Amino acid sequence: MTRPPQRGQRGPSGPRRRPDTRRPPEVDLARRVALDLLTAVREQDAYANLVLPDLITRAGLDQRDAGLATELAYGTCRAAGQLDAIIDVCGDRPIAELDGEILDALRLGAYQLLRTRIPSHAAVSATVDLVRAGRRPGAAGYVNAVLRRVSEADLATWIERLAPDEQSDRIGHLSVATSHPEWIVQAFADSLAPRDDELGDALRADDAPPAVHLVARPGRIDRDELVARTDGTATSWSPYGVLLPAGAPAAVAAVADGRAAVQDEGSQLVAVAMATAALDGADARWLDLAAGPGGKAGLIGALAAQRGAHLDAVEISPHRANLVRRTTSGLPVTVHVADGRDPGFEPGSFDRVLLDAPCTGLGALRRRPEARWRRKPSDVAELVRLQRELLASAANLVRTGGVVGYVTCSPHLAETEGVVRRRPKELEQLDARPYLPGVPDLGDGPTIQLWPHRQGTDAMFLALFRKV
Repeated sequence: MTRPPQRGQRGPSGPRRRPDTRRPPEVDLARRVALDLLTAVREQDAYANLVLPDLITRAGLDQRDAGLATELAYGTCRAAGQLDAIIDVCGDRPIAELDGEILDALRLGAYQLLRTRIPSHAAVSATVDLVRAGRRPGAAGYVNAVLRRVSEADLATWIERLAPDEQSDRIGHLSVATSHPEWIVQAFADSLAPRDDELGDALRADDAPPAVHLVARPGRIDRDELVARTDGTATSWSPYGVLLPAGAPAAVAAVADGRAAVQDEGSQLVAVAMATAALDGADARWLDLAAGPGGKAGLIGALAAQRGAHLDAVEISPHRANLVRRTTSGLPVTVHVADGRDPGFEPGSFDRVLLDAPCTGLGALRRRPEARWRRKPSDVAELVRLQRELLASAANLVRTGGVVGYVTCSPHLAETEGVVRRRPKELEQLDARPYLPGVPDLGDGPTIQLWPHRQGTDAMFLALFRKV
């Protein structure tokens, strides 16, 4: 590994040039929005994908500037760990001692320098102007100096200097190279084993902007009609999926009136699998045991309507329960605010149960740019306990011969195969693969783990059971 520069050492480009403070700062609105988003994530634990659209609207950004703000905000959130490692050796102050607003600005500037085609002088000057116009204008000189140090090498060179040797510490190397915490890199490696040659591809897929998938709710709009109305294309495997080419999905009329919704193809596939798994006898009462915010409930509620069934949807949060009511309006769905571990139903009441369990969400990191740094390894044990308790409730509520679908948006083995291995003894495992027809690379079964780098979906996990 090449020896990294020492913190504060001048680089080969010579003395640092101080910013010109004689002119007023020229604040670029797109970058201002991106910086405001980083501040909201840091100070308020905000969810980037929920906050950014409002920031863009309030700033009045046109489509081009909105695209730039989105790339800079989301990209900086994703790359934060990697950027911090570089910033740390380019300044003479430890990262932990920097004012939060200054660190946000440094991350934003470093992202532009290392991971975009924005010219270096533009990235540095625009970031310095943001600082000059902010609450800490006196820090502009420091920001200027650090970013000029950052600009002395490209990203590949910085990774070579700072990352552990790939041969002796592959996990540590990939953590720096792909900007993931080491525990997440290890979790992906464990799930992919023995096909660990895919690990780099799986991690890099988290940085690729996800495609927008719509679901044509059966009985409300035909998929071909939705394709025609959106200029989209049919997704590869879900019979209800449409790939949206561009634009805001909220502007699609069918989405606005509830005939369609935004839903990743992987989520569609696992919900449909639960609804189509073979069972004997009655098929009239269905249950979604952890329904919020309602995407899967909307799809299986529409399927239930076509088959004369009724769906009960349980959600512990009143706010999220209201979201479920909104998305299932007009469908044979009753929403209950209750704890799925004890929702108050008679044992053996349901023919089908979907448990889309609360989880770490490691399978959707590409959609939640800040999530990889917000989640902690200590979260896993508590979530696994909750998942097992919810699965025990599902086993109690499904009738003998009925079907349970266990789903997580995570490839972490503790949340997937670990929960399946310790399932209630009355749940007999089914091979889930026949219920995802045509989907390639599903492995040896009986469970299914989807991946962004394989199927282009979120990393959804599915296990199917029959109660015996």
